[in-house]
Amino acid sequence: MSLFPTLPAQSSPPALSFGGTLELPALIVAAGEQTARRFLEYFTAHIRNPNTRRAYAHAVARFLDWCDSHGRTLEQLEPMLVAAYIEQLGLTAAAPTVKQHLAAIRMLMDYLVIGQAIRFNPATAVRGPKHVVKLGKTPVLFEDEARNLLESIAPTDILGLRDRAILAVMTYSFARVGAVVKMAVKDYYVQGRRSWFRLHEKGGKFHQVPAHHKADEFLDAYLTAAGIAEDRHGPLFRSVRGRSRQLTDRAMSERDVLRAVKRHARAIGLPGEICCHTFRATGITNYMANGGTLEIAQAIAAHESPRTTKLYDRTSDELSLDEIERIRI
Repeated sequence: MSLFPTLPAQSSPPALSFGGTLELPALIVAAGEQTARRFLEYFTAHIRNPNTRRAYAHAVARFLDWCDSHGRTLEQLEPMLVAAYIEQLGLTAAAPTVKQHLAAIRMLMDYLVIGQAIRFNPATAVRGPKHVVKLGKTPVLFEDEARNLLESIAPTDILGLRDRAILAVMTYSFARVGAVVKMAVKDYYVQGRRSWFRLHEKGGKFHQVPAHHKADEFLDAYLTAAGIAEDRHGPLFRSVRGRSRQLTDRAMSERDVLRAVKRHARAIGLPGEICCHTFRATGITNYMANGGTLEIAQAIAAHESPRTTKLYDRTSDELSLDEIERIRI
């Protein structure tokens, strides 16, 4: 007989939300005002990235609700309990998801310990599943596919000009879609004799990348047609209003960009797996295939580690296939 029953389904709603009202897990409420305040500080002041906040909130709320359903208080949490939860979570979730949940629990408990809300971190000694990634899974376009995709977007209206420009920025600057949709008009600027992009990255950081001449050309055409060059503080890439296809004063969302990517990829028969990250991976792969160095690719992509950049470099895929074909059986 199992020590603990099966975990609730992934689809169950988390106890924590950040829309309007912040609902605290029952285990935190029962621990008192000091603990509740520390808990709120962790998610509202300590974690600034909204995507990380959302993911960690879901992971922590699910764990605390599970503990509460088994009659455990916050002070009764111990390594064996956390280990049992992580082991059962692994029966229904992939290793990267389990590792993320464990990291979320561990970091919250650390924060509660520092704030003297609990005596020790019960997740410190718990080990997650082993998960090593050596090859990237993001679909990558060949050089002619990427070129055909950009050329297939007709620059006959503002929507086409905008979509072509945003895909070009992601491809030629290795930019994350999240960084691109945050760009203001002023983040595309001239310094010296060339244009630059200022990309807003995770953790409030930003870095500057010289604009490739193609991206420069496409962006200039878009800005001229859009008539927003003087609105320096307004969003660079803007959503459109219904069937009128007129630009609004609101920034595109990542979902807006994904819809545009899918629409244009489908129009020329590219695989349905193509996504926003494809252009980051395609740019890095093409750069490396044409003699670029890993160190410079890492700097352009603003990766903390060259190992992360290497996941986007798919030049070795073709090499491996050529070597395998040497087998003449």
